[in-house]
Amino acid sequence: MRIKLKKLAPELPTPRYAYDNDAGFDLYSRVDLLIGPGERKLIPTGIALQIPVGYAGFIQPRSGLALEHGIGIVNSPGLIDSGYRGEIAVILINLDKGKSFKVKKGDKVCQLVIQKIETPSIEIVEELDDTERGQAGWGSSGER
Repeated sequence: MRIKLKKLAPELPTPRYAYDNDAGFDLYSRVDLLIGPGERKLIPTGIALQIPVGYAGFIQPRSGLALEHGIGIVNSPGLIDSGYRGEIAVILINLDKGKSFKVKKGDKVCQLVIQKIETPSIEIVEELDDTERGQAGWGSSGER
């Protein structure tokens, strides 16, 4: 499979997989900005994609940014539908309570995973089949 990628910021590195068989490839910031403690900011990545029908893109956090700086993604994973043709952007949040985080143009800010998806039709019913779990929710397995 091939994904068509349009570079909106030609000076940025072309997204690529760091290692053979990696699931995700890194995306880069198109801007310089500062994210204060507790703040969230939209970071444009300088690319647009043509994801084939039957697939979707999922924006994932970078573990190094999370561990070293407390940087996460507000709506993780971010979903990119196959029909979207605009610039890919990521909503970063600074979870560090005391330090601001500086994003520089060209920094790796997230990774993108392309996955095959299903689009089932929805059937309205009055009742759902019973299961052993039923309606038991959070913590119902007794493991914490």
